[in-house]
Amino acid sequence: MLATAISPEDARRHAEETVKRSKTSFGPGMRILSKARREGMYAVYAFCREVDDIADEGGTREEKLAALNEWRAEIDRLYDGAPQTPTGVALLAPVRQFDIPKEEFILMIEGMEMDAKGPIIAPSLDELAAYTRRVAGAAGQLSMPVFGAPKGKASDDFAISLGDALQLTNILRDVEQDAEEGRLYLPRELLEKHACPLLPKDIATAPGLPAVRAELAAMAREKFAGAREALKNLEWRVLRPALLMMGVYERYLDKMTARGWANGQPRVTLSKLEKAMIAARWLAAPKLTREAPRS
Repeated sequence: MLATAISPEDARRHAEETVKRSKTSFGPGMRILSKARREGMYAVYAFCREVDDIADEGGTREEKLAALNEWRAEIDRLYDGAPQTPTGVALLAPVRQFDIPKEEFILMIEGMEMDAKGPIIAPSLDELAAYTRRVAGAAGQLSMPVFGAPKGKASDDFAISLGDALQLTNILRDVEQDAEEGRLYLPRELLEKHACPLLPKDIATAPGLPAVRAELAAMAREKFAGAREALKNLEWRVLRPALLMMGVYERYLDKMTARGWANGQPRVTLSKLEKAMIAARWLAAPKLTREAPRS
């Protein structure tokens, strides 16, 4: 981490460039926000991206944990008003303006520490829930005040349910890719129930894998339903950036469900046109009533 002075303008530019380089599907949602909220989301995203890169990229376990521990120190400095990194400086104004909770930054770091200590292989359902709460739920909870959502149960339920839904959908999409990297996020209970191996190298061709995926997909559906239920008690227009992501990821889940869970299929994707159509639909009004999946 750099410990040199950086101007707020340079810090904001750094956060925006981080978003642009990532080509994240969350980018269009951030761009519809007002300037201050958009810059706040860029800074939050830059933090999430940087700690995720520490966990995922090269380096020894000790080096990764040391780098994440330095981010813990930077969060302390941030809340003391004296951050030292570009992203920390970019976060300073949003943290103050939108009252972003410090504990959610720490939970995100804890989630990255779980990956850094890994690889995660066949976690229990409880362990998987702890992981998704940290890596996805925390991202949602960091974003909600920046969007302008009120504090309270409805906002918490929406952020955590949607975070779980997105993470479970990603796990379903990435089984083979994760396995190539020595990871296996599918829960141990489901793997054992369907007589699947607990080793990443053997999972892609396991006869029981389709049944595991189908059950995990049902869990993801429940999480999307929970987010939709919480949305009924919130002003949906405030949450449009999150709703764009909800629409995209629910469509991923629809496409996987419609084609079936047979082994050996390519990772499901969406075209730019499909994403644009989803964005247009969700920007106009949220789908509070679940529609039948389309093929």
